[in-house]
Amino acid sequence: MSGVGGAVRRRLSAATRFPFGAPTWPGALPRQAPERGLGVDYGTDWARRYPARLARAMVVDNITRPLAHALAAPAVRGQELLELVEPPVIVVANHASHLDTPLLLSVLPRRLRHRMVVAAAADHFFDRRWKAHLWAGALNAIPIERHRVNRRSAEVAGALLGEGWSLLIYPEGGRTPDGWLKPFRGGAAYLSVRTGRPVVPVYVTGTRQLLPKGGGGLRRGRTTVTFSPAMSPDPGEDARRFGARIEATMATMADEASTDWWTARRRAGTGSTPAVGGPEAAPWRRAWALAQGSSDRHDEGRWALRRRDS
Repeated sequence: MSGVGGAVRRRLSAATRFPFGAPTWPGALPRQAPERGLGVDYGTDWARRYPARLARAMVVDNITRPLAHALAAPAVRGQELLELVEPPVIVVANHASHLDTPLLLSVLPRRLRHRMVVAAAADHFFDRRWKAHLWAGALNAIPIERHRVNRRSAEVAGALLGEGWSLLIYPEGGRTPDGWLKPFRGGAAYLSVRTGRPVVPVYVTGTRQLLPKGGGGLRRGRTTVTFSPAMSPDPGEDARRFGARIEATMATMADEASTDWWTARRRAGTGSTPAVGGPEAAPWRRAWALAQGSSDRHDEGRWALRRRDS
């Protein structure tokens, strides 16, 4: 009798805890997985409301920007080209380090950096609630599915472009492990074709040495940020073809970074620009091939100085 009374008391106790405690669940029914609201499902609207925007602008202008310039000493090329385009724009950049985003935000003009949304990997930056809050608040990041096409990601990004927000996206889908560009995904080209907004290619060098992928510590150094003229889809051009043009432009910019302007344009004209992804070879051979252009440029510079002095 006491056992029956104890069971009744336990049931009554469990029932009276709700809603202050966990509700009871019928034992015959399977439990459903709780809605986590993370990954691509994380809502970032709060990060674009005025209080969050004001706090982020204060941090970016007074902390992030001075630190980025002191740490990375960026040399900015082609920034005047941004004055020729009307926001919103889709900024497409190579990705070598976690320093890339704060560095790019620090060199963008104020009218862009304070209205910039950063496309971030949903499985990396939004897999924990504290990380989702941090990156959405600090960088105005939105979750993007990088391993497959996700309709929700594209709809969110397209809607924000329609509301006047510019978008920073890394079409490689992740950081390069060795300095070579990785094959591009088509999200940026798709959004440009869908929304009619121009794409601004930008190439960053030096950040991989300051904060490399896989660890190694943070160090000071010099970086270069190069902007290219804005690109728009040609009439009737689909996202696949436009994406190939964006990738070719970025490959030429990467070639210029390791050689010089004339060599890169000459190779682009003859179709001999090094392929995105680099040579199929051992890691040491890939690293040597990437550095070879820089050493050739240095040798050419010394030869030019000798010729001038003679």
